[in-house]
Amino acid sequence: MVPPRPHRGPRRERRRQARRSRGARRTAIFALLAVAFLLTLVLAAFGSSSSNERSVPASAARLAPPGRPLPQVVATQGSLHLQMPISQRDVTAIGYHGAGEDALPLDPVGRQTNQGVFSRMFHWIFGGGGDELRYYQLSGGDGPSTGGLDVGAVAGADVYAPVEGTVVSVRDYVLDGRRYGDVIEIQPTGAPSVIVTATHLRADPALTVGSPVGAVTTKIGVVLDLSSVEEQALARHTGDAGNHVTLEVHPAASLSLR
Repeated sequence: MVPPRPHRGPRRERRRQARRSRGARRTAIFALLAVAFLLTLVLAAFGSSSSNERSVPASAARLAPPGRPLPQVVATQGSLHLQMPISQRDVTAIGYHGAGEDALPLDPVGRQTNQGVFSRMFHWIFGGGGDELRYYQLSGGDGPSTGGLDVGAVAGADVYAPVEGTVVSVRDYVLDGRRYGDVIEIQPTGAPSVIVTATHLRADPALTVGSPVGAVTTKIGVVLDLSSVEEQALARHTGDAGNHVTLEVHPAASLSLR
């Protein structure tokens, strides 16, 4: 007589349960590894303080001669190119903010340092931003968010013309009824329908209405220390008081009415 075979149902069920358990453990391990990988990417991309990032590539900062900047486009407005107005050696940070409803929006050159997390991860993973300008989007101001361009430098740093053109006005820069330096207005040679203004500086004594200026070759003034009379948003991203020169582009007709 053939002995009855043992019932294998419970054994097969235990083996299936063991396989399911091993699969669940592998899935959990893969999930943990994926999370760890993402955390590594985030820490690598954002582990250092954004305030310590250079606004100007190190290569440009090393090559810039004392006082005068190298030709370098920092922003555009249509066909108009704004050149770096301060020596790359002296630039502390670059920022954009609102500057009034009649200020024309500028197109920044480079990469925004304080952009969103996913945008920064995209740049970190897929490249870009290694040797280009870095800038901050600053809060405050009306009108286009890139209507005003602040190029930071210590008080006393030389400021050069950001465009080739003609000086059409040198007037007082007034805060709370008091004069603090000058407003310089330049009509660009290649874009006579707009006016480029520079503020937060003291005009060079040699500069007069009608003076021709060359981009990055003509000194137009020096940066003023205005940290005691107005809040300087750039100070949140620099190791100093946040002093700077501010550049704006306005339609020529609207400036004549101000």
